[in-house]
Amino acid sequence: MSPTLKIPASVPRSKRDVYVKNYNRMTGGTGQLFLFAGDQKIEHLHKDFFGAGISNESADPEHFFKIASQSRIGCFASQLGLIARYAQDYSGIPYLIKMNAKTDLVHVNQKDPLSLQLVSFDDVIRVRDEYGLSIVGVGYTIYLGSEYEAEMLREAAQLVMKAHSEGMAVVLWIYPRGKAVSNERSVEVIAGSAGVAHCLGADFVKVNPPAANNSQESAVLLRQVVVAAGNTGVVCSGGASRDMKEFLSELESQLITGRTAGAAIGRNIHQKSIEQAVAFCGAIAAMIYDGASADEAFKSLG
Repeated sequence: MSPTLKIPASVPRSKRDVYVKNYNRMTGGTGQLFLFAGDQKIEHLHKDFFGAGISNESADPEHFFKIASQSRIGCFASQLGLIARYAQDYSGIPYLIKMNAKTDLVHVNQKDPLSLQLVSFDDVIRVRDEYGLSIVGVGYTIYLGSEYEAEMLREAAQLVMKAHSEGMAVVLWIYPRGKAVSNERSVEVIAGSAGVAHCLGADFVKVNPPAANNSQESAVLLRQVVVAAGNTGVVCSGGASRDMKEFLSELESQLITGRTAGAAIGRNIHQKSIEQAVAFCGAIAAMIYDGASADEAFKSLG
């Protein structure tokens, strides 16, 4: 068992062993999460999968599954429908089901964001049991500050209880967003978001790093976020693709200075060719799981 694992009381005693197994599977037994995010097919539509600087392989949705099946990751997160299309051919991947999603076509200046569940938790259990899939957890996005936040908070809270009742872990994506939010990257708002995830009972919370002059200053601010989250692990989103050395250096700051509990990365992985993506996952995993430095991880890329 991970030395940092605190089994919440929302997990029934009869499911504690299942919860520990799922938690250890998605954290490599370290308590640190490496989440490969693949929910952008809905969230960002096609622009994340085709264009300048993006591998042609990324346009094929199966690219996600090829990467996840060949890489050292904690879990692959996407919507149940997409996973159901490929999971029989990739049953060995540890999956995290992203329960809600929305496109980015409706802007905040038109309407505050609302993202509700696409499927029921019972649907997840049926697919898991019928096909013997390794579904280690579920995820949900909350747009804190939206005029619709109450609906999302309620769904997320109920989802945490249902998931824990089955021994599954929960990752909450929390993004402050809406007309009431003047600065969604302020450390106060992000720390508050992490605290909300903790109050809802999440095992991990995925946030954007606080805005600062540079990644090191942002990582210092992240300490406030980590403290506010209590024993809920904080992971930062990977953001848009950028230079690999720069990315690894920023990740190192988040892990060491910010004391985060891993990372959730999408575009910086899936926009690469399969060879590059698998190698980059190995470098990231070495940092998250093994404590490798950014320089060591970068050198491993050859």
